Amino acid sequence: MRPVQPDEKLAAVVGSKPLPRSELTKKLWDYIKKNGLQDKKKRTQINADDSLRPVFNGKSQVSMFEMTKLVSGHIR
Repeated sequence: MRPVQPDEKLAAVVGSKPLPRSELTKKLWDYIKKNGLQDKKKRTQINADDSLRPVFNGKSQVSMFEMTKLVSGHIR
């Protein structure tokens, strides 16, 4: 896979180096798990912290599927 470049908002979570899309997704999930951001009751929901809120366009919670769409808007 060819590398994609995260913008400055996404780079705060996954780093600023170009990454293949699969590696970017892995780093994003590592961050979510490390910080306990997956909702405890509804596991398909991701809770935003201060670093993820800009990536989620200001939303405090998004579904896994919406997260994928929102992250796509932050890569070049």
